[in-house]
Amino acid sequence: MADAELIASRLSVTLAQLQGRRDAQTLADARRWIEQLEREDAASALAVIERLDPLLDRIDGVGLGRWILAGLRRYALEPERQRAFFRLEDPHAVEALHGEASAVDLHQARAALTWLLSGLADRDMVVQACRQAELNAPASRPILTPTHLMLPDSYTVLDGGDRFRLYCAAVAHAVAHLRFSAPGRDVAGLKPMGIAVVSSIEDARVEQLLIRECPGIGQWFLGAMAPPADPGDLTFAGLINRMERALADPAYADGNHWVHKARRLFEATRLEHGLEDYAAFRRIASILANDLGQMRVRFNPRQYSVSQPYRDDHDFLWNFGTPKTPPADPMELDARAIQPEAPPDASGESAPTEAAELELGRYSYPEWDYRIECLRSDWCTVIEKRPAWRLQAPRVSDTRHALPAIAHKLTRRLSRAHRLRRQWEGDDIDLNAAIEVLIDRRLDLAPDARFFMRPGKDRPKSSLLILLDLSESANDRVEHTMRSILDVEKEAAEILAASVDPHWERLAVHGFSSNTRAQVNYLRLLDFGAPPDDPVAVACLRSAQACLSTRMGAALRRATAHLQAETTLRKTIVVITDGAPSDIDVDDATYLIEDARVAVFEAARAGVQCYCVALDVHADDYVRQIFGWKHYRIVDKALSLPRHLLALRALWSRD
Repeated sequence: MADAELIASRLSVTLAQLQGRRDAQTLADARRWIEQLEREDAASALAVIERLDPLLDRIDGVGLGRWILAGLRRYALEPERQRAFFRLEDPHAVEALHGEASAVDLHQARAALTWLLSGLADRDMVVQACRQAELNAPASRPILTPTHLMLPDSYTVLDGGDRFRLYCAAVAHAVAHLRFSAPGRDVAGLKPMGIAVVSSIEDARVEQLLIRECPGIGQWFLGAMAPPADPGDLTFAGLINRMERALADPAYADGNHWVHKARRLFEATRLEHGLEDYAAFRRIASILANDLGQMRVRFNPRQYSVSQPYRDDHDFLWNFGTPKTPPADPMELDARAIQPEAPPDASGESAPTEAAELELGRYSYPEWDYRIECLRSDWCTVIEKRPAWRLQAPRVSDTRHALPAIAHKLTRRLSRAHRLRRQWEGDDIDLNAAIEVLIDRRLDLAPDARFFMRPGKDRPKSSLLILLDLSESANDRVEHTMRSILDVEKEAAEILAASVDPHWERLAVHGFSSNTRAQVNYLRLLDFGAPPDDPVAVACLRSAQACLSTRMGAALRRATAHLQAETTLRKTIVVITDGAPSDIDVDDATYLIEDARVAVFEAARAGVQCYCVALDVHADDYVRQIFGWKHYRIVDKALSLPRHLLALRALWSRD
C-alpha cells in the first residue's frame, strides 16, 4: 500500500511539472479528485498520478473526476481489478476514457436543455447542474421542482454512452411529471417500500401519457434506461429495474412471476381505466408492494436509489413533512429567549406595558455568488430579534373592519372530528394495523406496535409566513398622503391575521432589514400559534421600524427554517417589498438578486413555496427573476395592499 507522504510528494511534483501546460482550474480539480481517491485506495491514486499527463491530454479536471468515479463504481468490490482500471490495463478503462472525451458537457448543453424543458412543459423552467461534492457518493439522480430541474454533472459511461441523449430523456421525464403528476401527495399509510413502488408505477404512467402525445420521445426513454438486471437478482433494486424495463419495452421478456404480474396489471388498468386514472394505478402499485412483502424482499431506504439514471428522485411527487426539531446549535440561543414568560404578579400588579428590544439568537447562513457559481458557506449572520414595543404605541389607521365581507367569508370554516389511527395508545383497536402486526410476525419481521385508535381533530392544513421588507425605503410616503409604505404593510398584515381561522391555518408575521452581511436583522412580530389579538403581538407589529437595507436571501433562508418546523401540508412565504435586494457592502446589482433566487429555489426543495407582493411598479424584471412566473403580484397602488393580500390568501387557501 502506497504511503500517504509519498503520494502527496509525487502529486505535488507532477502538478508542478504540468503548470504552464494546463490551466489552473484543471490542475485544482485533478488535485481534489486524486486526494479523494487516495482516501478510497492509495494504490489507485498513485496509478492515476503516474498517468496524469496523458489522461489530461484527453479530458479536463471534471472529466477526470467522472472517469475515476466510473472505475470505483464498476469494480466496487474488486480492488485488484479496480487498480488495473486506473493503470489503464483494463479495456473498460480505455472505453470510459474515450467516452468522457467525447461526451457533451452539461454546462455547454444547459441552455439548449432549458429551452427544451420550457417548451415541452409550456412554462418557464430552468435547468441547473447538481454538482458531485464527494467522489464515491451514491449515484445522483435529477431533482425536480415546479420551477427547476437539477441534472447531475456526475453521469459516467456506466449511466449512458450518449450523455446528451441521457440529458434529453431526463428533461422529457421531468416534463411528464410536470404535466401529468400531482406534486406533493401525502405519504400517510405508505411504507418506504410502498412509496418506491408507487413512484415507479407513476413514472411509467406519465411517460406513456407523454409518449402518446409525442411518440418519438419513447426512444429517448428506452435509450437512456439502465440495462436489465440479472435474472438471478431477486433484490428489490433488481426486481424494480426489470419491472420498469418490462413496462417500457414491449419486446422485453422476463421469466419472473412478479415482473410478469406487474406488466399484466399495468396493461389491464390502462385498457380498463385509461392512463389518466392515477387512483387505479395507485391500487395496482399497492398490490405489487404487498406481494414483495409476502416474498420477504428486503428494502433499505437509505441504500436505495432510483434505478433509471434519467428519472428524478421522486421528491417532487411526495410531501414527507418535516418533524419539529430543535435549533441546529442550541448554544446560539440567547438564554433569555428560552425562559418562560413570567406569570402575572400574585400581588395584583399589572403586566408590563412595554419592553426593550430582545435578541433571540444568531444564525449563520450561506450566500450564493453567481460570479463564481459558488455557495459561500456561513457567509451571512442573521440576528433574530423581538423588537422594542409599547402597548400605548400609536395605532395605524384602524381599517380592520374595512373589508368585513372578505374577512368574514375567509374565516367561516369548521373543524371536523375524526379518528386518529396507528397511535401508541387509545380507546380502540385499529384493525388494519393489527392485521399488519400479525402478518409481520408470521414473516419474522419486527411489527409496528402502533395499533390503537383515539378521537382527534383536524390539524391546520397550511402555514403562511408574511415577511415584511423593513428597509429604509419603507418610510417613503404613499400617494401624497401622510402614511408610509410601512404603515400600509403593518395594516395589511394585521387585517390578514384577523381573518385567519386557527382550525385550518397558521400565520406568522416577520420582518427583515440588513446592515452588511454581518448584520441581517430578522424581527419576529407575530409568531405561529399566537392569537392575532394578543396585545404583545399587536404591539410588536405596530412598533416595528424601517431602517437600513434589504438582504433578502438570508431572510428567506431564516423564514424557510421557521416553516420547516411546521407540520402542516402547505407552507408558504409571502414577501412584501417595495424594492430590489440591496446592501451597502454589495456594488453589483445582480448579486443579491441571484442570491435571493437561489434562496427561493432552496425553499422549494424544502417544500416551502415563495410568493412576492411588490409595491414597486418597476419590479417586474427582478421579482420574476427571483420568484419565477406566476409567483408574484405587482401592486400599483399601495393603499390597496390589504385587499390584494386577502384576495391572494383566498386562492392559496383553496383545498
